[in-house]
Amino acid sequence: MSNYLLRSSFSIPLPRFIPLDHFRFRKQCRVWYRSYCKNRNNQVEIMEHVVFDGPEVMVGDLQLLQNKISSVRLEGPSKLQVIADFDGTLTRYWIDGQRGHSSHGLLQQGNPEYDLKRQELYDHYHPLEIDPTIPLDEKAKLMEEWWEKTHGLLIEGGLTYGAIQSSVAKSRIAFREGVTELFELLEKNDVPVLIFSAGLADIIEEVLRQKLHRSFKNVNIVSNRMVFNENGNLVSFKGKTIHVLNKNEHAIDMAGPLHDQLGDDNGSTADVSSVKSRTNVLLLGDHIGDLGMSDGLNYNTRISVGFLNDNIESSSDSYRNAFDVVYMNDASMWGVVKLASQLCSIVAD
Repeated sequence: MSNYLLRSSFSIPLPRFIPLDHFRFRKQCRVWYRSYCKNRNNQVEIMEHVVFDGPEVMVGDLQLLQNKISSVRLEGPSKLQVIADFDGTLTRYWIDGQRGHSSHGLLQQGNPEYDLKRQELYDHYHPLEIDPTIPLDEKAKLMEEWWEKTHGLLIEGGLTYGAIQSSVAKSRIAFREGVTELFELLEKNDVPVLIFSAGLADIIEEVLRQKLHRSFKNVNIVSNRMVFNENGNLVSFKGKTIHVLNKNEHAIDMAGPLHDQLGDDNGSTADVSSVKSRTNVLLLGDHIGDLGMSDGLNYNTRISVGFLNDNIESSSDSYRNAFDVVYMNDASMWGVVKLASQLCSIVAD
């Protein structure tokens, strides 16, 4: 890992070659940051910061990030929307020392033969998914192939909705600490949230129901949706297959308001198409491909937050170059809560 990465603990000594007067504390952002020059001519400045809540954080260009924050705040929360990936972004990557389940991976369809077949697909395709050496266009074809095969096995193996409920109850899946508070903050400020997932909408809704125990009227889900018959058996999937590398707002017609599925009929959800008039975006993802989730939106300012959960050494440079902020090692959501709070705050005249 880079020698210039600072950890969020005063108990860990800072690199000796960086003078302490290079550090400043910005109360407005509640972050420590360091700036230094790569050469004596001050031509290249690199700035990194650490939010002192525990996670390790990388910022490629702190000045650019602060310019974006100022721009979003000036236009106010009425122009802001949040686009978030689900698996590995809203949910934790590691749980009790084991890889947490994804919304696809947690599913046990009650047919051991087909559960095994889906596991074999995972064992084959997942290493390809996280391989940084495979070009994105080639990887996209592999991901679509994986998803189509998996969906076919779910139908062929006789999946029922009851199996989904049971699978979630037994699963190793949990939200990052701070996700509930983030949703509550955004709901209070009438900021819509679109959860884009390559998983299964029906499972995501069940996870939200069982793990958060409440609904959010500003949250909508864009994901692969199942069609069940009157007996609760899966018979097909709706629309185009959404995988990890093709999630974007062109799939907006597949969005569903969360509170309808969770049985909360109080209040109303804004028309999901209205998000296209919100030209400032806070985007949360754990794959570089997640940056494409905003491709269908003509935005003015986008602040992108990446969660780098695995392959830290080999992927840190590409993530730092791709995202405005990168949280590493399965960080909590508290840094994003602080950022969203700032974006929703009123700028004084």
